[in-house]
Amino acid sequence: MTIKIGDKVPSIAFKHLGPDGMEDISTQQIFDGKKIVLFAVPGAFTPTCSAKHVPGFLEHATEIKNKDVDQIVCLSVNDPFVMDAWGKDRGTGESILMLGDGNGDFTRAIDLGLDGSGVGLGARSQRYAMIVENGTVTALEIEDGPGLTVSSAENILSKL
Repeated sequence: MTIKIGDKVPSIAFKHLGPDGMEDISTQQIFDGKKIVLFAVPGAFTPTCSAKHVPGFLEHATEIKNKDVDQIVCLSVNDPFVMDAWGKDRGTGESILMLGDGNGDFTRAIDLGLDGSGVGLGARSQRYAMIVENGTVTALEIEDGPGLTVSSAENILSKL
């Protein structure tokens, strides 16, 4: 069943490329005791994701964090090396945690997967954004199709 407002995020360990190389980072480390804005994209380096979604959150990062948000997280079903390279390419720095859901475990657990095999992309994530407070989803905006509207930084900012 698709995650909804009021649900707890599932317990998953992600692989993340940290300063000392590949490391585990759990959903508990990310969400417990914190207010997090997480947005998910179908793929790193893809057109809408690179040209609009990440830049929108980067542009509004200070405003979002001024709303008592501890961290902005970008999630994609890509490996941590790709997410690290994409973050460097987009200049996310410390503003956005670029997190890979390499095996799609988190994406499957919240039932927000996307089958991109028809266009050669395989299993991906739908485009969405959520606000999570102490591990509980308090806002969730899932795109109804291609494009970027409800999961944009501007829309999420209005929900904070």
